[in-house]
Amino acid sequence: MKKAKPAADPQAYLAALRGWRHACVEALREAALGSAPLEERIKWGHLVYFSNGPVLLIRAEDERVLFGFWRGQRLASLEPRLEGGGKYEMATVVLRAGETVGKPVVRKLVKAAVEWNASLGDPTRLGARPGRGRRGERVV
Repeated sequence: MKKAKPAADPQAYLAALRGWRHACVEALREAALGSAPLEERIKWGHLVYFSNGPVLLIRAEDERVLFGFWRGQRLASLEPRLEGGGKYEMATVVLRAGETVGKPVVRKLVKAAVEWNASLGDPTRLGARPGRGRRGERVV
């Protein structure tokens, strides 16, 4: 993906998209915002949603849309396409043209992710490690 100036706000981010990526991001965004009280921001050049720390991201790229969760590895039973990787307990669904995540699944994922942040705290706080709770206990 080419380097571009980040969108000024979430509405501008969505307005800059065309075709299937616009439709996909719009559907994910609406379902996420309707699922739980979230703060929506542009961070790292894409949409990021917060509730007691970052909860999820929506990132449109040239050939795909990423729908990721900071505690996504804990959500794999709700969406088997979530692939773990990166820092924290990150997991992401990679969507290409014609692929979607249904609104009921988005709602379940967002609600569960918000609940994990409420019980464990901000996943980006110092000491947060994959598979570990807030006090370092092993999470199954």
